[in-house]
Amino acid sequence: MFVLQVATAKATQLLWYPRLTFFQAAQKMEQRPILLIVSQFLFYVPVALLMIAMVEGKYHVPFWRAIRWNWPRSAGKFLALGAVLLLGLATLESLLPMPKDTPFDRLFDRPLDAYLLALIAVTLAPLMEELFFRGLMYPVLARHLGILWGVLLSALPFALLHLPQYGYAWAVGLVIFAVGVVCGVVRAMSQSVAASFLVHAGYNATQMLIQIVLTHGFTRMPKSLLKCF
Repeated sequence: MFVLQVATAKATQLLWYPRLTFFQAAQKMEQRPILLIVSQFLFYVPVALLMIAMVEGKYHVPFWRAIRWNWPRSAGKFLALGAVLLLGLATLESLLPMPKDTPFDRLFDRPLDAYLLALIAVTLAPLMEELFFRGLMYPVLARHLGILWGVLLSALPFALLHLPQYGYAWAVGLVIFAVGVVCGVVRAMSQSVAASFLVHAGYNATQMLIQIVLTHGFTRMPKSLLKCF
């Protein structure tokens, strides 16, 4: 994964910024949504292949059954829970010193880039994150340490993963940690990673819809609610 990330940054330097150093080109890559998405995709692919290889190679059971991808009967209920979670955490955000401008917010400066990132935010990003944190990590932790620690310790790296996008602001990390805890509780109670995915996707989708309305299609006013992809 590291090699792929470096290769993407090098390609960025050669194709778009030949006069910049490698590290300067890598910083530029983080400011271009399409390059960031390509880089993220190159990160997701080996993670997904490694998870499948480990589960099916070691335990000899289908991957989706092993991680408990059980699609719930009332999918709308979990999507609605994600929306309610966003609105509930908005109260917490109002009490915390949330950053006014972050590197991630600037990715939404252009409408086309914003819509592309919004699409990723409600599909691929929550899918991969739930497969890894609630599908693979949580059951291992819960089996050895108990459900409570499984929920908390799978939510912690989930929050830390997002911190660089928000300038390492601890207040944002606390909000994202809370989202991870709720997704973990849903995973534990429903015995379904699909259910936690729906909560996560509903949370992100509500964020995006609010932003589309408030910014008139990502064209006006700063983005201020973009938390937790």
